[in-house]
Amino acid sequence: MGISEYRQKIKVNVTSEIGRLNAVLLHRPGVEIERMTPQNAAEALYSDILNKNIVDGEYRNFSSVFEKVTKVYYVRDILETLLEDDALRKKIVVESCMAENADYLTDELLSHASSTLAAELIEGFAYRKGKDPQCFAERRFVLRPLYNLFFTRDASSSVFDRVLVNSMSFDVRKRENLIYKAIFENFFGCNTINAQDWDSNAHTEGGDVQIGRTDLLCIGEGIRTDRKGIQFLAHTFSDRPKFNIITQQLPLKPESFIHLDMVYTFLDRNRCMIYEPMLRKTYEFSGKATTWIEIDNGKIHYHDCKNILEALKCVGIDMEPVFCGGEDLWMQQREQWHSGSNFFALAPGKIIGYRRNSHTIDALDKAGFTVLNAEDVAKGDVSIDDYNRCVVTFAASELPRAGGGARCMTMPVNRDEVDW
Repeated sequence: MGISEYRQKIKVNVTSEIGRLNAVLLHRPGVEIERMTPQNAAEALYSDILNKNIVDGEYRNFSSVFEKVTKVYYVRDILETLLEDDALRKKIVVESCMAENADYLTDELLSHASSTLAAELIEGFAYRKGKDPQCFAERRFVLRPLYNLFFTRDASSSVFDRVLVNSMSFDVRKRENLIYKAIFENFFGCNTINAQDWDSNAHTEGGDVQIGRTDLLCIGEGIRTDRKGIQFLAHTFSDRPKFNIITQQLPLKPESFIHLDMVYTFLDRNRCMIYEPMLRKTYEFSGKATTWIEIDNGKIHYHDCKNILEALKCVGIDMEPVFCGGEDLWMQQREQWHSGSNFFALAPGKIIGYRRNSHTIDALDKAGFTVLNAEDVAKGDVSIDDYNRCVVTFAASELPRAGGGARCMTMPVNRDEVDW
């Protein structure tokens, strides 16, 4: 199927976090995650190195659920398709080499087969003694591996009928933007926006960007998304008669608080998962502001709110929280650390997340979410359509150590509209 045919079959349209999923973009973790060492893990934004043999099985368990319930696109497959176009191939390679100060490598890479080139752009291009400048020797790669590419949410975010190509806060992730920009503009035929086209110091990341409904974004402000990035989003949507942005300040450390979706996610029309200290403004969240930005016919008004649930009430959304880790503070802290708040909605009230966070899963069970196993859904033994509310749980021990959960690993391309 040609690129133009794909454009006709699927359009980017995501107007909520919970509408039934019609298409999603995933990336299977590949050789790139094996190219981390204890020495470069911090640069790669990991706190530990991963065992790929275990990751492969865990990710297959996760992605098989999506392959059962929706249309799945994979980053590497699309990239190989795009690289068959000579003009796109040259653009992607030139920009990738420029980003790594390796312009001399351009012609060599352009001579490679599309499958080989896609692998090199994702897995990295290794330094060769005597052939590549000595300045690349210490890090071992001329083009650095894209260790974080399987977190497809971070570098790009579907925002209504456009894609926000995020202006990443760390250099090691900036090359991801080139791939996602190429995919969404050329494969899906979608318009993209970028905060740094508006202000070179503005930063946004997809884990901080959540769509409440057609007139509402919820944004985390922290180490990855800054105030200028939020101002860009306010500016972008200020042409609408009515629009709202709810911002939540996040702690700058530890790393488990890097994004809003690590402490808050939408589950259903009136249910959310939340890390309770953020709601109560205690511990790391003491003094962290919640702000409702109201845009009314181009005029912007700022309102301080008690917490994110109170801010949502101000715009007409009444959410009943389920607490990550249940009621016990120690369990809340333990399970938040491994993405206990990070759920992804397959449809309203039908979510997927890590099985390991047992106290969180118990809290969901008590809140009326039937607990299903990913293996059973993938095999077709059970269907999410048979339940009013359900949580699909998948086993994982290595994936959580990478610092993200189900929402981080999914980039929705198209969802049904939700009747609020």
